[in-house]
Amino acid sequence: MKGLCLAGPTAAGKTAVALDFAQAMATDWPVEIISVDSALVYRGMDIGSAKPSAAERAAVPHHLIDILDPTQAYSAAAFVADATRLVTEIRARGRLPLLVGGTMLYFKALREGLDAMPPADAATRRDLDARAEREGWPALHAELARVDPVTATRLAPGDAQRVQRALEVFRLSGKPLSAWQQGPRVADAAAWPMLALEPAARGWLHRRIGERFAAMLQAGLLDEVRALRARGDLHADLPAMRSVGYRQAWQALDEGDIGRLLERGSAATRQLAKRQLTWLRGMARTTVACDAPDALAQAGQQLRQLAQRTRA
Repeated sequence: MKGLCLAGPTAAGKTAVALDFAQAMATDWPVEIISVDSALVYRGMDIGSAKPSAAERAAVPHHLIDILDPTQAYSAAAFVADATRLVTEIRARGRLPLLVGGTMLYFKALREGLDAMPPADAATRRDLDARAEREGWPALHAELARVDPVTATRLAPGDAQRVQRALEVFRLSGKPLSAWQQGPRVADAAAWPMLALEPAARGWLHRRIGERFAAMLQAGLLDEVRALRARGDLHADLPAMRSVGYRQAWQALDEGDIGRLLERGSAATRQLAKRQLTWLRGMARTTVACDAPDALAQAGQQLRQLAQRTRA
């Protein structure tokens, strides 16, 4: 085993499970946590990303949190390089690497390899952004449906970041993103055993999402986004600002319509959770129902079994 993975949709309780497991393993096989989250890498984005608290990070070593400024981009390739290096270092210390998060593309890239598709091209992205300003992202999604219907089917018309990337890949290579993703991969999933927290009842997760987003607003999410806007070097099209919650808060401040933010943010987070669960269904994994009364105990037991089975 290279590292043990704990995945699940947003608000499924991954942080609580990870910290409980780390505490239980403290004397047997100490744990260090590697974040698998595309928002937690950014400094100054604490509330809306549900970043582990200072006390939680002091109790268990965490990695890949607060490593970038929001002006910077982070990719699946960068994550794989960073995570692979960290796993080697953690194992060398005699500790157990536990990879925890909900950015399923990162998990997939780590366990199954990366597609050798064209890298990002700033000029192409600027052109697509300009078109989106004039015509709207649904119009670009319609274009994507013509050139790459397979990818368009799995993306929402408003999923700007992924629609842009799919069109960018087609423009640069003349080959649909879906064709790139069908290429041969070297599967390494067995080296990264995964436990997934998945709800038996979707309504339970939806309630949790609404409650958590309300708590974020109460904790000062809007003030956090106001501070980010006040820097002057950030804008709504940066990958960091497209993160769920931040994107809706930025838009609410632009429009002066804060009253609907709870509704919009919760709805966007539910859509994110739906995409995360779709990704998970295609991955080799052990599952625990995160809405079970004894979910914490079940998850801890399963993680311990996965770790001990592959300890050698």
